[in-house]
Amino acid sequence: MFMAMISCTQQKPIQVEVSNELDFERNEIVSISLKDLKGIMKNEFQYLHVQDIESKKYQKSQRMDSDGNGEIDTFLFQVKVPANGKVNYTFVIDSTITEPKSDVMAYSRFVPERTDDYTWENDKVAFRTYGPTGEKEALAGVAGSTLSSGIDLWLKRTEKSIINKWYAGHVKNPGYYHEDHGEGYDPYHVGGSRGTGGLGVWTNDSLYVSNNFIAYKTIADGPLRTVFELSYAPWSSYNIQETKRISLDLGSNFSKYEIILSANDSIPNYTVGISLHENKGDYHIEEKDGWSRYWETIDDSYVGEGIVMDPKVIDSAFARISNAADQSNILMVTKPQDTLTYYAGFAWKKSGQVDTVEDWESLLSKQAKIIANPLKVTLVSD
Repeated sequence: MFMAMISCTQQKPIQVEVSNELDFERNEIVSISLKDLKGIMKNEFQYLHVQDIESKKYQKSQRMDSDGNGEIDTFLFQVKVPANGKVNYTFVIDSTITEPKSDVMAYSRFVPERTDDYTWENDKVAFRTYGPTGEKEALAGVAGSTLSSGIDLWLKRTEKSIINKWYAGHVKNPGYYHEDHGEGYDPYHVGGSRGTGGLGVWTNDSLYVSNNFIAYKTIADGPLRTVFELSYAPWSSYNIQETKRISLDLGSNFSKYEIILSANDSIPNYTVGISLHENKGDYHIEEKDGWSRYWETIDDSYVGEGIVMDPKVIDSAFARISNAADQSNILMVTKPQDTLTYYAGFAWKKSGQVDTVEDWESLLSKQAKIIANPLKVTLVSD
């Protein structure tokens, strides 16, 4: 969100002020379009860096092609802004500066070596969902395959990237990532449920859902933000056309979903869910604040799952309890719209990010406030 914009020449440094109006510190990724950096030429963009004016330290940064036209058009950098405070930065063009690479990153990729998952992660969380080969094998009765558009959770307790390591382990020893080798594991069950953040339509006391994605497109694979799109075959009697644009920022427990949708005029709603598994956990819904959560025991620890969205789009929210396998979900029913935006994520007690359900609720409440109050970015010149 830009509060001001002053055109600058290359000779005058562009300074950036990032303001936080909330009462807690925020560690986030700021995005600035190349077209807004009027004093910087396209051929200089690759040498652009951001320096904290006070500490003189260079911030982690990333360049990305956000619209898929083959040209870099967006600059991302990491900020830490105190509660009710502001931080000032300067853009520096210098070809001699090399930002160190790190295995602490936001990252995603298609995974053909495990059928055809699409998997994404950052320093706090990891997720995956399932592709067309998995669907074909599931319909053919192949053991271990998954027919689902639900979202799986990988519980990690390391900041380092684990996707490639865990899948490499799986190739040598199938099921490797279902055991905790010191960094976490995948004990979460999706099946026909929504997992954490899957989409559906709620009507006639039933939830109708799509099958596995049929195509993917990686837009940015990190290190500060990973972005990708998943497309689905038309589904349900409403002939729903669905493309999920999913992004995950370094430092966040929540993936952002921007789902582009079209359907027959009679579509009643779009509904986002969280699996209640065997209904042994504790759920809570704060509809007026736009979030819902589940707190459950998985093996010998606790996991909190949650969804956060603009409360203005919520039509109703409730827990649907069923004796049928994978059919118990928290459901957040939204009004029909062309693009549905929400955030879905989790925290695992063993990661050290939360200790109690109250900690998890605090993270959800903060995420709701972050959505409603984005950091304010002002570009100024000397």
